[in-house]
Amino acid sequence: MQTTPVRWTTADLELFAGDRRNRYEIVDGELFVTKSPSWDHQSSCGKIVTVLNNWSDETGLGKAAIAPGIIFSDSDNVIPDVVWASHERLKYLLDEAGHLTGAPELVVEVLSPGEKNEKRDKETKLKLYSVQGVQEYWICDSIQKKVEVYRREQAALKLAATLFSQDELTSPL
Repeated sequence: MQTTPVRWTTADLELFAGDRRNRYEIVDGELFVTKSPSWDHQSSCGKIVTVLNNWSDETGLGKAAIAPGIIFSDSDNVIPDVVWASHERLKYLLDEAGHLTGAPELVVEVLSPGEKNEKRDKETKLKLYSVQGVQEYWICDSIQKKVEVYRREQAALKLAATLFSQDELTSPL
């Protein structure tokens, strides 16, 4: 007897609405449950969003946010750690409730400890963000003090650079 795997949808997330201890994401109908991020994880996100927002304020080009939900489709609903979107793109991405419904230019994930978390960010989410049209994807590893920078090249996100704490990250965005 063969069973069909459950395909989760955005509507199913209502089942977990009262749970503040876990984060729920759906990629291609598969449910991913992770613990709420740690203090160090959120501190890293705060530093990244501060730099992005300071730059955005200077240039007037866009806005950054921490942990906004992105509802790409009924079976793809994720919560990236940090995103940046241009003002031009943002006006088309936000729904009436203020949720993102498409790909911002930049998505940043700060790795959480554990093989499953790393695989989700480096494989599952990389593929999703690539298919959805994200222009640039940064995977930050605060333990190893490095950032993997993926950039859109020929309709896919490809590793463009691996930077360490002494390096400077410059983006075409």
